[in-house]
Amino acid sequence: MRIVRRFGGLRLAMAATALAACSGGVDYDVVITGGLVYDGSGAAPQVADVGIRADTIAAVGDLGGASATYRVDATGLAVSPGFINMLSWATESLIVDGRSLSDIRQGVTLEVFGEGSSMGPLNESMKEEMRAGQGDIRFDIPWTTLGEYLDHLVTRGISTNVASYVGATTVRVHEVGYEDRPATVEELGRMQDLVRDAMREGALGVGSSLIYAPAFYASTEELVSLASAAAESGGAYISHMRSEGNQLLQAVDELIMIARTAGVPAEIYHLKAAGSDNWGKLDAVIERVEAAQAEGLAISADMYTYTAGSTGLDASMPPWAFDGGEQELFRRLQEPTTRARIGREMRTPTDEWENLLLSAGSPDRVLLVGFRQDSLKYLTGKTLAEVAQMRGTGIEETAMDLVVQDHSRVGTVYFMMSEENVRRQIKLPWVSFGSDAGSIAPEDPFTGSNPHPRAYGNFARVLGLYVRDEGLIPLEEAVRKLTSLPASNLNIAGRGRLSPGYFADVVVFDPATIGDHATFEEPHQLATGVRDVFVNGVQVLDNGEHTGATPGQVVRGPGWRP
Repeated sequence: MRIVRRFGGLRLAMAATALAACSGGVDYDVVITGGLVYDGSGAAPQVADVGIRADTIAAVGDLGGASATYRVDATGLAVSPGFINMLSWATESLIVDGRSLSDIRQGVTLEVFGEGSSMGPLNESMKEEMRAGQGDIRFDIPWTTLGEYLDHLVTRGISTNVASYVGATTVRVHEVGYEDRPATVEELGRMQDLVRDAMREGALGVGSSLIYAPAFYASTEELVSLASAAAESGGAYISHMRSEGNQLLQAVDELIMIARTAGVPAEIYHLKAAGSDNWGKLDAVIERVEAAQAEGLAISADMYTYTAGSTGLDASMPPWAFDGGEQELFRRLQEPTTRARIGREMRTPTDEWENLLLSAGSPDRVLLVGFRQDSLKYLTGKTLAEVAQMRGTGIEETAMDLVVQDHSRVGTVYFMMSEENVRRQIKLPWVSFGSDAGSIAPEDPFTGSNPHPRAYGNFARVLGLYVRDEGLIPLEEAVRKLTSLPASNLNIAGRGRLSPGYFADVVVFDPATIGDHATFEEPHQLATGVRDVFVNGVQVLDNGEHTGATPGQVVRGPGWRP
């Protein structure tokens, strides 16, 4: 018989621990019995029990004679460490809904933030800009530093653990603003100090996102300087590279050079070859990465398991148009001469910047999914080609008009990658997984827009479609790539393994039924097949239902100084 564990949060778990201590006769707070244990190492699984005391895994083995406050029968199911989302945009969604439902339902127990932008450090103008830019998700901003933001999440109550890189874009905006120019020596020194402060608060390193202005304006030397500041306390560098398309190989070379020069590990965000003309470059990317690894550099990558990316419609516009910030972009899009120039450059192939409209190959492969203005939400789910036809305007004109009318980037999905390359990347032993999405729920305030289905399905898709259905990699290897591999790349201790002394982040799932259901047409559909999830020893998912528990904590990097 399965004895379920039902309670509302960490305090009840602590009470159970105290009761066990007083009784003197209870060995564990929780014992998960009879499951096929995938310990995260990549080794073959074994039938075993997992014993938990407080927030820690106390034993893995035959615990049949042990006593426990709660027992969970996992017979016929897989038991693994909690999954790590290497690229999460749950930065805002967790503020308004700490359940992290779309990720918890896939077994994710750690959300990692910081792709170029981070939630600190902020100055007053950055806070005002963040308030003005809010759409369906609205929140107060009582924090200033990155560490304060992470603590704010925990104080509000979150179900997953959280960690973050400090954004290279964020520290640049903090000191330089949105101008298209090099940082001065003094500004760069202050940017390095902001990185050092963030590292002391627990940042994992520095994250960049180089196709977007103002990050696009940063030189390689600037990035080396920031990565070097992070390296002083063991931090890493992670990057949405300067190109994932026409200049993909040069971008990989830049990332490797930054790692070599700054003396840091480096990771490629959401590895891809975007645009059909670039699909054949994946071989050369793999060769470059593995040559750097042979040289002794710690280079890795993560990915999402879809052939479409998602960002803003403004990612089809030249970076110079953003000089001075978003308001300057809106002004330029309405000034006839400048608007005409932007339109010409949008339809002109180039290696100078990343044009996602051209990477998609056709406007009917550009899906509009997120609007700020209620008056435009009826266009959600239509392609750019469809909207252009509805309005009787050209493709570039339609894109520019929508950005101006919505006064936002306009959430957009671009179909750019090949399924063959997705499958090849999944097999690479140095590639982990990230959703590149928020952790949301199929309810307000999230249903006002259509997210990329990766928000609901990225991790379940690995285990269902690619492992069970297609047999691309063994299940034990997939679990390693979801757990101990990213934990090692993040340089965090005590996560990613089912081993005594590790934190009790545990997932119980059914390999025969786990799967994603979200589609581009109907994205708000939760994954299925994950039955139970424990975060820091507290049950957050019980038989597929969220318990309401919010035991998530901040996972801090190697430079943390309490």
